[in-house]
Amino acid sequence: MVSAQELPRWRGFNLVSKMSVRRNLRFPEDDFRLMRDWGFDFARLPMDYRCWLKDEDPRKLNESVLAEIDEAVEFGRKYGIHTCINFHRAPGYTVAQPPEKMSVWTDDEARELCTLHWRAFAERYAGLPSEEVTFNLFNEPARLGEDGFTLAGYREVVQLLTDAIWQEDPDRVVICDGYEYGRIPVQELTDLGVAQSTRAYEPHWLSHYKAHWMRVPEDFPPPRWPGGPADQPDLHWDIGNLREYWRPWKQLADSGVGVHCGEGGCLHTVPHPTALAWLEDALTVLAEYGFGWALWNLSGAFGIMDSGRTDVEYERFEGHKLDRQMLEVLLRH
Repeated sequence: MVSAQELPRWRGFNLVSKMSVRRNLRFPEDDFRLMRDWGFDFARLPMDYRCWLKDEDPRKLNESVLAEIDEAVEFGRKYGIHTCINFHRAPGYTVAQPPEKMSVWTDDEARELCTLHWRAFAERYAGLPSEEVTFNLFNEPARLGEDGFTLAGYREVVQLLTDAIWQEDPDRVVICDGYEYGRIPVQELTDLGVAQSTRAYEPHWLSHYKAHWMRVPEDFPPPRWPGGPADQPDLHWDIGNLREYWRPWKQLADSGVGVHCGEGGCLHTVPHPTALAWLEDALTVLAEYGFGWALWNLSGAFGIMDSGRTDVEYERFEGHKLDRQMLEVLLRH
């Protein structure tokens, strides 16, 4: 039985069809089928709440778009894939651009709107077991002080939202991301009956090498694993550092809070051998600690299909370019 105190070691992918209102596509059934065929059992759906607004009114929900999310949930049920519904952009908070006009951490109207949306999802999926569907309230709450974020405020908002969700669906398992963009577990939530989600992007100088928002010069040398960034010869990371990074999360799990790694991966600009070596170590530690994971993403710049790498011999596979080596690393863990 799935509970917030002990999550299964689900393994799978983030599916990003509705991560932005500019995209707002249906979720392909084939994604769920392929995950099933390979032996995975988890899909996180990071979504932008603006996708299902009617006439851009945050108090009006578009039934036709919500039906597309229902379809994804049904694909999950059909293929034995757990579906985790996440508001990547929630009313009042996002890590993406542009920022929200109001902050859910400080603004009562944003809290009201966020509650309205999560209550609607709770009503919609009431009765479906948490073995099939969980809710992940926000994506990566920020650093302390950003957008008015505080741990006390996070607790207040989580309590408000879970009260609304559990009024409609008392058994729904709710997952909350750690703060500082998912890096740090939140002790302030441990008595609220929610699970928590970590991230697998450390160290960022490796996983996000040459990401456009990192402002790295075009000719900057690639990172090494084990090793460090080219401009810091005295900095050395290896699997031991990953164990230390996730140790507080293991302590959280040992205290009776379910833990899952909701995102992780390496951008396609990271040299492929380095990405595979890092991924092998990261997944080894997650397995040692008993945590499931979801790669960001299935298809795209961090994924195993159509990732746009220039140093991979892709396999043509059902209309996609498959990174078979990366898939095999995932399957070992």
